[in-house]
Amino acid sequence: MTGEVLAGHSGQSGQSSHSGDGAREAAAVRPVRKPWLQRPGVTKAVAPWVVGIVVLALWQAWCVLGKVPAYLVPSPSAIVTELVQDAPLLFGSLLATLKVTLLAFALATVLGVVIALLFVQSPLIEASLFPYAILLQVTPVVAIAPLIIIWVKDMNVALVLCATLVALFPIISNTALGLRSVNPGLVNLFRINRATRWQTLVRLRIPSALPYFFGGLRISSGLSLIGAVVAEFVAGTGGSGAGLAYQILQAGFQLNIPRLFAALLLITVTGVVLFAITAWVSRLGLRGWHDSQL
Repeated sequence: MTGEVLAGHSGQSGQSSHSGDGAREAAAVRPVRKPWLQRPGVTKAVAPWVVGIVVLALWQAWCVLGKVPAYLVPSPSAIVTELVQDAPLLFGSLLATLKVTLLAFALATVLGVVIALLFVQSPLIEASLFPYAILLQVTPVVAIAPLIIIWVKDMNVALVLCATLVALFPIISNTALGLRSVNPGLVNLFRINRATRWQTLVRLRIPSALPYFFGGLRISSGLSLIGAVVAEFVAGTGGSGAGLAYQILQAGFQLNIPRLFAALLLITVTGVVLFAITAWVSRLGLRGWHDSQL
């Protein structure tokens, strides 16, 4: 009888020890949930807004408490007020600048991809033309914009060409690099299977070059906006179709500094939006198969 009781107690203790081990294992396997503010996605989204709000608050306090004149440094509230009051004028100019920017971006994308494909297919063409592509990149657009404006009669076409020259090189450089960054083993596999040059390009080189191409797009989107604004500065065209650069020049001449800052704000926001759109397109194109988006 005593032996049976001892055996029962030992069985119960064994079961309790096994259950305790299982609970500890389950607790070890269960992921620990981080606090809300320590999650990577939340931190990435919230931190820039917090920094921006703090900077704007300090800026506003400095302008108000220090009684800084608006013609020197306007406060954020004065800039927003000016943006609301002159919204028809500023947003009309924004559309003019955005039109030049998008046309230049599209033209630079098409030309850059075509030139990069030619470079990869023919080393002779690359050796002959790539130095001139670098020459266009290092030449300031301010130096060649007056010549383009003189040579081209249509002002809008001249502005698009100036912005295209600024945005072209990243597309050429990144796409050509991506088309060459192919696994040699895969290239040999295509050769063993007697794939044509077209099949190798479409099925191997272009998919391998997509991450590089999208990286060039993100850079080129901002450069096309910069090129459009610089070309407008050089052209100095006014009237109903004037861009934001002309409004900045006019505001500077009239010492209307809040309007100048409002135009700069629109240019900055436009650049951020263009970058965000190209980044979204990159994630959409690479999602599900490339390591950067897995």
